[in-house]
Amino acid sequence: MTPFLDLTDIDIAYPPRRVIENVSLRMDCAGIGCLLGPSGCGKTTLLRAIAGFEPLQRGSIRLRGVELSRPGWTLPPEQRRIGMMFQDLALFPHLTVADNVGFGLRGWTTAERRARVHDLLRLVGLDEYARRYPHQISGGQQQRVALARALAPRPGLLLLDEPFSSLDVALREGLAREIRAILLREGIGGLLVSHDQFEAFAFADEIGVLRKGRLLQWDSAYNLYHRPVDRFVADFIGQGVLLPGRVGEDGRVLTELGEVDGALPAGYAPGDEVEVLVRPDDVIHDDASPLSAEVAERAFRGAEFLYTLKLPSGARLLCLASSHHNHALGQRIGIRLDIDHRVMFRRGSGAGAVAGRND
Repeated sequence: MTPFLDLTDIDIAYPPRRVIENVSLRMDCAGIGCLLGPSGCGKTTLLRAIAGFEPLQRGSIRLRGVELSRPGWTLPPEQRRIGMMFQDLALFPHLTVADNVGFGLRGWTTAERRARVHDLLRLVGLDEYARRYPHQISGGQQQRVALARALAPRPGLLLLDEPFSSLDVALREGLAREIRAILLREGIGGLLVSHDQFEAFAFADEIGVLRKGRLLQWDSAYNLYHRPVDRFVADFIGQGVLLPGRVGEDGRVLTELGEVDGALPAGYAPGDEVEVLVRPDDVIHDDASPLSAEVAERAFRGAEFLYTLKLPSGARLLCLASSHHNHALGQRIGIRLDIDHRVMFRRGSGAGAVAGRND
């Protein structure tokens, strides 16, 4: 089966610095993906290369089996059937909403252009705003105009370069879900660049975490959270702490909070000093437990409290507990570990290993 989008061994450089190094990823169908990482990790550069704005020093880019880029040759952006939503939206202030949407439909007849614009404005819920100007509508509505304009020429792939960054969190995640639904309905693939993991979770089926120009993991949100292959991924996705431990003779890891079960991954041996990833949902508040920890910090989240708990050794854990249990700072509460997927790292190393209870 020909991949929908296929990046193979990509290198991109601004001499003498290499910005993207040996990146490969593959989307097998016209689904929704995201490139996620901190500022300066190279995610926008990679997106621009897919769009045709950055040349490759090594590797290749293919869309539906058609080569778009290789070293020394780049298919012009206008021939790629790729749309793009920019961070600043780039709407024309002197054009109406309808004229902004129809701006890229060169070569279409007036009737075709009018029908396409009408269909798209109805699709994004803005058919009543066709005659307004960008400054007369809200930020979220401007995002929908930019989306409609990008979809107007019927691209095969839509690239989104942090288009929601100027919006508040609630609107950002809601709009990401709306745009996802529209792309799926239209049968158009999407690739988002973001530094916000919750935005990525709301939008994408597959997510790639980048750091310093390298793709560390391309996977589902579930696997990035529960099965990170790298210490940076474990820290960047979700919240959690690394609890020191030692591998026992039976493969269990002995920690301050007791034994953590799981099959012993290849390369580990009894006696190895490790760190176990403990997420807030791995720590269960249990008054009947013989183990306890001191409440050092707490954050109210409506249905839950996020507690920062201090262990006798000084190590700290995060725990999500029902807000019906309102514990004061300094109070000791009973806890127990309930880890389904044991993720551990050698102390001082980067790469990790995962073992589920039934692995």
